[in-house]
Amino acid sequence: MAVRKFVVFLLSALIVLAFTTGCSKNSGGDKGATVSSETSTGSAGFGVSSKKLTITLWDIATEDPTKGIQERAVERFMTAYPNITVDNTHIQNDTYKQKLIISMSSGQCPDMYIHWGGGPMNEYIDSGFAVPITDLMKEHCDIPFLDAAIAQSMYKGDIYAVPFGGIGGSGIFYNKTIFNKLGLGVPGTIAELEATCETLKKAGYIPFSLANQNKWTGSMYFMYLATRYGGVDEFNAAVDGTGSFESPAFQYAGEKIQQWVRAGYFPDGVNSLNTDDGQDRQLIYTEEAAMMLHGSWQAASMRNDNEEWYVKNMDYFRFPNLASSDKPQNIVVGTSIGNGFSFNIHNDQDKLNSAFILATQYFNDDTYNSEQLATGRIPSIKGMGDTIEDHCMQKIWADFSSASNVQLWYDQYLPPAVGEAHKNTCQEIFGLTKTPAQANAELNKAMRDN
Repeated sequence: MAVRKFVVFLLSALIVLAFTTGCSKNSGGDKGATVSSETSTGSAGFGVSSKKLTITLWDIATEDPTKGIQERAVERFMTAYPNITVDNTHIQNDTYKQKLIISMSSGQCPDMYIHWGGGPMNEYIDSGFAVPITDLMKEHCDIPFLDAAIAQSMYKGDIYAVPFGGIGGSGIFYNKTIFNKLGLGVPGTIAELEATCETLKKAGYIPFSLANQNKWTGSMYFMYLATRYGGVDEFNAAVDGTGSFESPAFQYAGEKIQQWVRAGYFPDGVNSLNTDDGQDRQLIYTEEAAMMLHGSWQAASMRNDNEEWYVKNMDYFRFPNLASSDKPQNIVVGTSIGNGFSFNIHNDQDKLNSAFILATQYFNDDTYNSEQLATGRIPSIKGMGDTIEDHCMQKIWADFSSASNVQLWYDQYLPPAVGEAHKNTCQEIFGLTKTPAQANAELNKAMRDN
């Protein structure tokens, strides 16, 4: 079955508010779920099948600490329910979406799979590979998820995903030891950031570590520059057809990136370096590079690699303001859910209940959340940010909490084919193989043709 196209839409605020008050999973009833007679209540608080079941689960947890945290959640679940086996497959990020679509096309879609919300989630739903879980969330979930996380898990008035994994903001990690040695302060504007880059270059440092073989890493620069110039308005207009990806915000973003490439702000061969192999972090660890614009999950990775070095040397600041713009400058580029679990389980309420319990009560339980926080990740749950100890993550949470808006990653918000066009054209902008005007025209055509 081919994955069909979908229509980008705006969620109603009234719909969001209707689901922000969690319901008790310990209600003891079976409202919202048809439970077979072959059930036991167990620790779940509602009927769970006692028959033997196997749940197939796909995720992208190929590296520790995330891999270990998620595997332990599965192990706790199978210990509590020994009649249920979870067949868990880990797939590397960059190949995951492709393999998931292939599995859907061949009728081998897993029972339970992760995604990032946005356009791809909507397309999976339209193609029949996710079931609504609104009733289960209302009747059997008391987790106070962030309002934005619930909104990002909805489509056409129903909830289709259980948030997990935490918020995913982005900003600039920097080596404070290098900054202090050179007498540099935290830049508050893009002009100040450029002056900082010039000082770093003269001192022999690569200003930004970037591994852009993966394409989405470089797109963070494009998204932030476009957002600082045009807020979220120009992007929304380009998507709904009232505007264009050839508008001034996107032209500014492309031109600024190429200006920085020509100025030597990025590593040589930037488009051949791979972030999945940690090549961007390596330039930070060897102190060849001083800054890295990346996702908040890099805090956990750096702490896990070398906690003592990380605490001593690394700090964080939000992407600087564009002084000439009249748009909000506190927008965060990222996501309100690190990932969501959706369920390709039709006509088997026992299995759906069990998978739902795994997603809500084990991937979001106290153990899981404490392990997430210990590694610098922030679950998409109200109040979690108040317990953060990691100094970088404290600042990321503050930026996220005070943001006027969260601009979802373009490649997650856009239809998959358009998201790929965005990543490809961004890489070509970094490689100087297309002008910003050519790249943005190609992206706009992909949006119009979709």
